[in-house]
Amino acid sequence: MSAPTRPGPARQIVLFDFDGTLTRRDSLFPFLRHALGTVEFLRRLPDCLPALTGLALKRLSNQDAKEAVLTRMLAGETLAHLQAKGREFAEGRLDRLLRPAGMRALQAHQATGHDCVLVSASLDLWLQPWAERHGLAGVVSSRLAVDDSERVTGRLDGTNCRGAAKPAAIAAWLATLPPEEPVDLVAAYGDSDADQPMLELARSGYRLRRGRFRRVHGPALEGAPE
Repeated sequence: MSAPTRPGPARQIVLFDFDGTLTRRDSLFPFLRHALGTVEFLRRLPDCLPALTGLALKRLSNQDAKEAVLTRMLAGETLAHLQAKGREFAEGRLDRLLRPAGMRALQAHQATGHDCVLVSASLDLWLQPWAERHGLAGVVSSRLAVDDSERVTGRLDGTNCRGAAKPAAIAAWLATLPPEEPVDLVAAYGDSDADQPMLELARSGYRLRRGRFRRVHGPALEGAPE
């Protein structure tokens, strides 16, 4: 009789929010401007103001406001066209938005051998190619819904990956990994209260404060800023 197989060492995973954590600002509107061109983007922008006002006044949820903006900006575009625009954006203009402190933390964890994963309310259109380019292990994000002809409706395919929705989205991603492979959520990084549910999943949580990432819970880690 052969001895039972022992599980190998746990796969060490670090979770990173994207907008505001790895970037200095939100990436949605810069992408929309890139995808549509400046003239068309500015022509459609006034139609988004009611949704943005409703969000600011807390009369609309983040998901409802985002879907209203996406409908006015992107409804009717083919998914293939937007994926191509997302790749262009990820390979060019997006790098101008990166936050040096966030990128240093990401690269330090990668140098330590940690698998880094993006967890973001932004769209996979640009997050997936950006993650591939920068050597990340996975992307957990919002996605656009499409109709039968593969045209974007403006709605999201599922829940906006933000705040309290992040733990469930992370759990769904973890469920796609080999069941025999143990996982250790080593650390998580965010910049706002909306990231707190994600930070609490990890052994150590880091939050951006006054331009630096501060440990808000858990032990100090190799490769992490202190």
